[in-house]
Amino acid sequence: MEETSLHPSRRRIFLKQVATVAGMVPLAGATAATALASGDAIAAESTAPDPAEHAWRYLNGDEALTLEAAVGRLIPADENGPGAKEAGVAAFIDLQLASAWGNGDHFYSRGPFVQGTPQQGYQLAFTPAQMFRIGIAGLDQAARQAKGAAFADLEPERQDALLADAEHGKLDFGALPSGVFFGALLDATMEGFFSDPIHGGNRDKVGWKLVGFPGVHASYANDIERHNVAWTRPPASIADAAES
Repeated sequence: MEETSLHPSRRRIFLKQVATVAGMVPLAGATAATALASGDAIAAESTAPDPAEHAWRYLNGDEALTLEAAVGRLIPADENGPGAKEAGVAAFIDLQLASAWGNGDHFYSRGPFVQGTPQQGYQLAFTPAQMFRIGIAGLDQAARQAKGAAFADLEPERQDALLADAEHGKLDFGALPSGVFFGALLDATMEGFFSDPIHGGNRDKVGWKLVGFPGVHASYANDIERHNVAWTRPPASIADAAES
């Protein structure tokens, strides 16, 4: 990441990308899926539980701690509100990894696997679930080797430094380039923070509230042409619409 991407003002950097991520569907239909698969991906089909009560479906306890710490540094809590950890982004990612998308059901999985151009996207043999498992383990191992502690137990500044090294491909994750993992993690974090809460992230709609996104109000189309009028209704999710 660039020097500013882990600065306290990083939340504003993320908001510059809101036009492409706010209110998006889960990984299965968004940026990370496009980068990781040559075919259509499938989202987790079940309604996600409250992250506070989340039963991990794919990740084990240590992996969950590492992931929560990592997403918490990519979008940290600050004076503007909760960050990715508080918004349940790790639970969102876990649900996606436990889905058909995470299993690579729609991936072309036969070789040969060779290094492609940036325009060709993801070219590795790993499914998304395998890639995240390897990447999370690699990040934690790098923390233990360099700092003598698990990634989740490091000071925020040391976590930031390791994430920066991962982004620039400086960490050794074996057959998985650390930069590829970082890119997928960054995409997944933004998607979980701004997705509909029904998919497990954006708890209490904190991402939508942060940027003023109205959600899925059925009558929102009637208000698009009402200029210079403040939107005062709270954001609504798919679940809210189903209950109304």
